[in-house]
Amino acid sequence: MGHWFSRNIVEPGKLPMLLALTSFVVTFLVTRTVTRMIRAGKGPFRNVSSGSVHIHHVVPGVVLAVLGGFGAVGSGRHGLGAAVFAVVFGVGAGLVLDEFALILHLDDVYWSDEGRKSVEVVVLTAALVGLALSGFSPLGVDDMTADERQDRTTFILTLAVNFLFILIALVKGKFRMAVLGVLVPFVALVGAVRLARPGSWWSRRFYGRRHRARARSRIRTYRHDKRWTKVRRRLQDLIGGFQERVPGRGSTPS
Repeated sequence: MGHWFSRNIVEPGKLPMLLALTSFVVTFLVTRTVTRMIRAGKGPFRNVSSGSVHIHHVVPGVVLAVLGGFGAVGSGRHGLGAAVFAVVFGVGAGLVLDEFALILHLDDVYWSDEGRKSVEVVVLTAALVGLALSGFSPLGVDDMTADERQDRTTFILTLAVNFLFILIALVKGKFRMAVLGVLVPFVALVGAVRLARPGSWWSRRFYGRRHRARARSRIRTYRHDKRWTKVRRRLQDLIGGFQERVPGRGSTPS
């Protein structure tokens, strides 16, 4: 059955990626459900501690991700071993990225505004892996003709230019556009040519004496955030459970 599924439903060699993505998403959703129950004081789940040390679920996540990663490298892309290690890796990655904000800030920010970064990273990761699984190729390499494939100079130049746009978008504080630019050619160009966000490296470096540019940047950022922040927060609340405000329960569940 598994052999038939991998041959007729999933492109050969991509079954481990599908299993890893599925286990990653399921683990994240289950983990968020359990942590919300712990925070609300419902159900049989409790925080995990060793003495006075609170053990976050990123710890077993790292262990599982390492085991699954090395196992997947050693087992290849086919067979039962590859499928098992793909699931192990997906579970570990789900546990780790659910606490991405904690790793980034080195602080207990799970239910704070900073903790929303974990949800963004998980959604972004799932979207990128889903695109790769569906056969989407960055920069449209799969759509090149045989003659175009032989033109290595043009291809390398395209990569270099797009990478430059991505880099500029990053230093201008356009993180999301930079990431999208990795997948869709020249999307990062929009972020590269627009004004930098206040506080970004580009703004500090080039807008120090350009008062009009700095003022326009702040106004544009304010209007953009006013338009889209509420929408983004509602999605984050729906996925991550940030709408649950339980008085007296500020600690991060395991």
